[in-house]
Amino acid sequence: MRSKKKDLPSKRETPAFVPTRSRTKMTSTSPESAAAAGETNDPIHIRRLELYDHERGFLAAQGHDHVILVAEDTSAPERRILATGCLFVERKFLRGGGKVGHVEDVVVDAAARRRGLGLRIVRRLVEIARDAGCYKIILDCTLELRAYYAKCGSEPQQDFQR
Repeated sequence: MRSKKKDLPSKRETPAFVPTRSRTKMTSTSPESAAAAGETNDPIHIRRLELYDHERGFLAAQGHDHVILVAEDTSAPERRILATGCLFVERKFLRGGGKVGHVEDVVVDAAARRRGLGLRIVRRLVEIARDAGCYKIILDCTLELRAYYAKCGSEPQQDFQR
């Protein structure tokens, strides 16, 4: 576990994980903007997820309704993460508290593609959703990825404009 400040990336470095598509600064941390928002005495700061937040309790805060899987190369000394995917389990009030699984954020490192890692991640997430009692599993994707997810066992349902 890294605990020394010098091990953390500088604010000028691009973090390995940026949860938004845009790299444009979308918030301000200046004292002026905090004062304008009435947040000067508030110890809680809303910010983007950072690389080392897992050490600060990120996964624990997700609760039991999130599962994040990784495909790790254990043959490499650095045990590099090659792929990842997430399952979010949602309770549906109108379905008597029934559960819906949402498979999201499936990503495979470009250098590790065509090895079946994405397929393995998706299949395992679906298995976990079924074991959790989900009555349906949703995987939203772009039109370009439909053929790929069909190989993973998904069937297109309805199209919605976003």
